[in-house]
Amino acid sequence: MNSISTKNAIVYFNSEVYTEINKYIETTKPSKIFILVDTNTHDACLPNFLGQIESGNIEIEVMEMPNGEEHKTIDICTGVWEALSEYNADRKSLLINLGGGVVTDLGGFVASTYMRGISYINVPTSLLAMVDASVGGKTGVDLGALKNQIGVINEGEMVAIDTSFLDTLPSKEMVSGFAEMLKHGLIFDKNYWNTLTHLEALDISDLDQLIYDSVVIKNKVVTSDPTEQGLRKILNFGHTLGHAIESYFLENADKTPLLHGEAIAIGMLLEAYLSTKTCGLSNEELEIITNGILKTFTKVKITENDQKAIINLLKYDKKNSHGVVKFVLLEAIGQPKIDCVVSNELITEAFINYNN
Repeated sequence: MNSISTKNAIVYFNSEVYTEINKYIETTKPSKIFILVDTNTHDACLPNFLGQIESGNIEIEVMEMPNGEEHKTIDICTGVWEALSEYNADRKSLLINLGGGVVTDLGGFVASTYMRGISYINVPTSLLAMVDASVGGKTGVDLGALKNQIGVINEGEMVAIDTSFLDTLPSKEMVSGFAEMLKHGLIFDKNYWNTLTHLEALDISDLDQLIYDSVVIKNKVVTSDPTEQGLRKILNFGHTLGHAIESYFLENADKTPLLHGEAIAIGMLLEAYLSTKTCGLSNEELEIITNGILKTFTKVKITENDQKAIINLLKYDKKNSHGVVKFVLLEAIGQPKIDCVVSNELITEAFINYNN
């Protein structure tokens, strides 16, 4: 599987991963290597990873953070910064982020800000991180329950995707990552969408190629618009409402928190409906999208009170401008439209349609 060149880095796959990491270490000779893991990847992924890393005489320190979106916070960043300082990390140190989207987002942010920036490598271990979180240089943490409010765009030295780590992943996490792959089809490639929604015709061995195809799609978008001034916004389809739903379910004790992909699946269903009302998406394609997503994702009950609170959270979305909420919607499958404005009444109508 060929590597993929991004704007400032390279994405390597499987057989190339450890060769390239070891080559990078030998060439750049970092003063020290730090590996950030969470409680899950510490046990499930770290032993295999360390067994294939050739560091020579360079010291390796492992730093562990709690797993879960609720720990993607500045407080955890502070703990990692302090650990780096305590272990005498300098500007020639290397941070390797071995984990899912929380680890790669937070670790990338820590590296980008420690001593005004040290080198980092992302080694994504979840499907979500492989196809989305580790590619494109977005780093950051949540502000309370508000998703990714604090961060910078700064690519690491490389992304190293070893799909064997997926063997350690619970099925629920695999499903969560699949939502981002579906999104890539909806915003960029109808044929890819069709392939993903007919997986019964595929073998599990096809997954590597599908992951590769998703990375190619995301890379094409972010390479043409690295700082999200225009085209890169299309990657937010399903995320305007999806992030608000994820935040609401995360901060309410009487709700069961949703995984990122579960919330984004709901967001895509809602925003597909909005697309039929404002962008000309046909009812036929709405039905195709709805059926395609509900093949994999179970609907979640969202009450009228929930809806009001979720709509209120939209004001914090990062795409907003001058107090106006901006959506990414679809004119057709594979044809997104950015900067769409939608009334709260229409959003409520979308929720009613979803519940029915």
